[in-house]
Amino acid sequence: MMALTPARCYNTHMKWLRKYWPYFVLVVLLALNATIWVKREAVADWWRLRNYTPPANVAQLAGDDDMTDYAKHLFYINHPLLEGKNDFNGNCADKGVDTAVLGCYHGNRQGIYIYAVTDARLQGVEQVTAAHEMLHQAYDRLSSNERSYIDSLLEDFYKNGLTDDSIKSKIDSYKSQAGVDLVNEMHSIFGSEVRNLPPKLETYYQRYFTDRAKLASYSESYRAEFTRRQDLVKQYDAQLDNLKAQINANKATLQVEMNQLKAQESEINGDAGAHDQAKYDADIQSYNALVVTYNALLTVTKQMIDQHNQIVDQRNNIAVQEQQLQEALDSRLDSPVTQQ
Repeated sequence: MMALTPARCYNTHMKWLRKYWPYFVLVVLLALNATIWVKREAVADWWRLRNYTPPANVAQLAGDDDMTDYAKHLFYINHPLLEGKNDFNGNCADKGVDTAVLGCYHGNRQGIYIYAVTDARLQGVEQVTAAHEMLHQAYDRLSSNERSYIDSLLEDFYKNGLTDDSIKSKIDSYKSQAGVDLVNEMHSIFGSEVRNLPPKLETYYQRYFTDRAKLASYSESYRAEFTRRQDLVKQYDAQLDNLKAQINANKATLQVEMNQLKAQESEINGDAGAHDQAKYDADIQSYNALVVTYNALLTVTKQMIDQHNQIVDQRNNIAVQEQQLQEALDSRLDSPVTQQ
């Protein structure tokens, strides 16, 4: 058998490469494309975050919320912005929503916008909004199987474990809005506003927050600004109803006593004309006693009216404060026009 010389061996290898090189390149390209497809989200995220530095106020929100590194990643790939009224309305206008909008998420890596609430009494609302919108991005990243599992936990808690009426009311408000993914909203609301969740949900949200109780405190704090005033208004209204009933009853009694005084005054005048001194003296004594009773009740009634008016002022002041808080959350309201 003849051995191949080096030159002939080289030629054989070249023929082999020329024959199989296109297949080799195809395999490499297919493998590369498959890798890119599998890692497409990571690649797109990397591209989105290249040379990105979050604004200081955005980084502060992520820190205040104790977001995990993964949650910050989800937050930052949306290049979140904390915006004033005009810019926010330009990015988050939703004419189909009747309530104030505090933030919006435009879709995977498409942007998160948060309304800058300047009223110091509502400190915490921006933090809750940031967490809420980030959780929408987190929900989008769940696999089909994982989403199905989390959805079942969320729906079970909503039906069987949720006791906070204000949270229930918020979720119910989404039901009337067309095109809203209700479970997706539950995912954001429960994670950012409900303090006590079932253990499985609590464990799940640890992906996104190292101290979710702190986040719940933000929600409770700014909501308490509303509930405290609402409770005061209810208390004042109850006092006003009670005082009004007493005042009206006193006025009715005073009218009866005034009629009695007028009748006794006529009788006294008759006694004087009849020169009946004994009856005259008795009627005068009875009249004066009724005057004392009348004046005492009149004084008490006037005091009640003054008290009623003071409570009205206090009640209206609290109602104005509540209205101011509502307006501070509503970017749709125009600012007052100042006089020239």
